[in-house]
Amino acid sequence: MTHRKWSKAVTIALESPDDWVVIDTTQAASWALIEDWPLEEAPALDRALSACADVISGKRTPEDARWAFINAVKEAKIPMKED
Repeated sequence: MTHRKWSKAVTIALESPDDWVVIDTTQAASWALIEDWPLEEAPALDRALSACADVISGKRTPEDARWAFINAVKEAKIPMKED
């Protein structure tokens, strides 16, 4: 998996609105999705994980995964800000 930094980091609050986590690579996105994503948001999770897996296999660029992650965050209504 690539560790190259995304063009812009995405900062999300998974556990509470005051607990911000900076996501700046596909690897970091994968860990956040696997470890901390709200279980009730499974459809968004599945699509975002699929995008991250596609980066590993070379089917997508890291920026494609970044946008899939952002879209999943928005769908799950998780507080987000772009750095």
